[in-house]
Amino acid sequence: MLKHQLLGCQTSLLLLLTISLNSLRVLPSLAQTTPVASPSQAPLELDLLTNPQGLITTANTINLRQLTVPSLWWAQESSQNKLLDNWIAYPANNGEPARVDLIVNQQIWSLLDYVERYNFVNRLGGNARNFSYNVRVFNYQQEPLATYTCNFSISPALCRIQMNFQNKIVLRRS
Repeated sequence: MLKHQLLGCQTSLLLLLTISLNSLRVLPSLAQTTPVASPSQAPLELDLLTNPQGLITTANTINLRQLTVPSLWWAQESSQNKLLDNWIAYPANNGEPARVDLIVNQQIWSLLDYVERYNFVNRLGGNARNFSYNVRVFNYQQEPLATYTCNFSISPALCRIQMNFQNKIVLRRS
């Protein structure tokens, strides 16, 4: 009888210990990430290239008193093979962050492989990020080619690049 009671106590103690340890076990938690907003859905306004209004800045806008923000002229001049043709910079408006719409030469863009396109978007996106601007890349047919979007409410800003694969050329070996 004593042996049976001792075995019962051991089983109860083991069960209690198992329950206690399981309750102390740390459950994996999902990392808290601050999402990056989707790129602006506003249409590209090519007419602003020749007739900028208000605080809109283009590659043809020059401020004689101070540095024009964002300053992408050097990026345009150093752009490989004159890929960056023009841009339109919009200030923050109606809760939407400031953005720059880059207009690229489609012929040159189509000659670049994915990594070269990505590097171009990353380089100019990083430059625009320094001025708290998001970036969208278009051709003159107003087709979206890529975006560089950041969440500027955290530091450092969390950014995401999205590439449009519709313009991807697939070469097959025969």
